Amino acid sequence: MTNHKLRKEAHDLDVTVWVGKSGIEAVTDELKDQLQDRKLVKVKFLRAARGGTTTEELAASLAETINVELVETRGNTAVFH
Repeated sequence: MTNHKLRKEAHDLDVTVWVGKSGIEAVTDELKDQLQDRKLVKVKFLRAARGGTTTEELAASLAETINVELVETRGNTAVFH
């Protein structure tokens, strides 16, 4: 499936994982579990999680940590496949 199609599908998704002050380590298992059940998962990075980094950096790091594809970031949300 192309990235464009995935992004289009992700548009209407609700956020199901929130990253807060505990950081990405706190959500890795939850994101992995959700990705086993569905093709796409939308993650919101709260201000407390971002600190001095960007959403893009955090999303890329999270994708790398659990070895999944980062489909897109928009604002403070990211979509993983």
